Amino acid sequence: MNAPLPLLPFADPGAGYRALQPEIDAAVARALASGWYILGREGEAFEAEFAAWLGNKPDAPQMHAVGCANGTDAIMLILRGMGIGEGSTVVTVSHTAVATVAAIEMVGATPLLLDIDPDTYTMDADELASVLADPPPGLPPIRAVIPVHIYGQPVDLGPIKEACDAAGVLLIEDCAQCHGAELHGWKLGTIGHAAAFSLYPTKNLGALGDGGILATPDAELAARIAAIRQYGWKRRYISDLQGVNSRLDEVQAAILRVKLQHLDRQNARRREIADAYDAALSGTSLTPPTRRAEGYHVFHLYVLRHAGRDAYMSKLKSLGIGTGIHYPMPVHTQPAYEGRVPLGPANCAETARAAQEVFSLPMFPEMTDEQVARVCLALRQL
Repeated sequence: MNAPLPLLPFADPGAGYRALQPEIDAAVARALASGWYILGREGEAFEAEFAAWLGNKPDAPQMHAVGCANGTDAIMLILRGMGIGEGSTVVTVSHTAVATVAAIEMVGATPLLLDIDPDTYTMDADELASVLADPPPGLPPIRAVIPVHIYGQPVDLGPIKEACDAAGVLLIEDCAQCHGAELHGWKLGTIGHAAAFSLYPTKNLGALGDGGILATPDAELAARIAAIRQYGWKRRYISDLQGVNSRLDEVQAAILRVKLQHLDRQNARRREIADAYDAALSGTSLTPPTRRAEGYHVFHLYVLRHAGRDAYMSKLKSLGIGTGIHYPMPVHTQPAYEGRVPLGPANCAETARAAQEVFSLPMFPEMTDEQVARVCLALRQL
């Protein structure tokens, strides 16, 4: 009797290291030998290289990037840099990693959570327009909107930006899951007033520890945030601004410089895997994820949906295929937030439905053709 195949995980950060091990090891050795481990040349180089990669189109704005400790802090620092805190409302979605909402509350602002479009899982632009035109009573003034480019899928930022501009509200992109994704040929993170990226190990661009980076076309805002991330220092040991401690270390910056060079190729591989999954699902009871026609989806996650999710996940596990759920509980239903965080007029109904039905297939660029074939074979048996 043949032994069962080991479970194929839906993510494998270690594979990302092994694929680039000689380059990464050399970069780490270089950083360690430098004797400078916080806010040094590696970090400065990574910020410059990331900003150049982000704004690489001739008609794109010149971008400025600031590294920080993690993606949550990236959002928090943007809000602080913009002067958004107590007495402000920030609009986002409930179908997101809790970090988005946690960052809003870290600055003392009030999160207002909207529903999602059920096909793309991104912010409902119509509900946003309604809320900006007629804000819910009893809330502080709305100062910013944070749409989340979830799973690597671009938010339809056209109507969202139009609504924000009309209301005089700042647009901040949550790009934690969309490194390299595009909308109308523009990289996500270059369309709003600022953008926050997580560099958590499983992200499309991931460190081998924690990390984050933010980007903005506003040089003055970037300089202010760069001071805030280190105690508000513009001069060493002198706090000109109220600041925090949120720094990207030199070792992680060196690693990220290596990984950034391979990101576009790895995103293309993710799309190849997604194409194979799409084809395997033909004729089954499951529908491939929607891809926005005017966007470039980078498949941080490949997410399916079905009312019988648990049975499908169990079947896939029996066939040696690991799965995940992103996310099992909307933010507004979690114990820390339930009953106290305001919701938009749709009451997050689509969000609640999605949380009961979505599940994620294995997706990482180091997957071998054999592993992809294993998943495709399993999908055809569903």
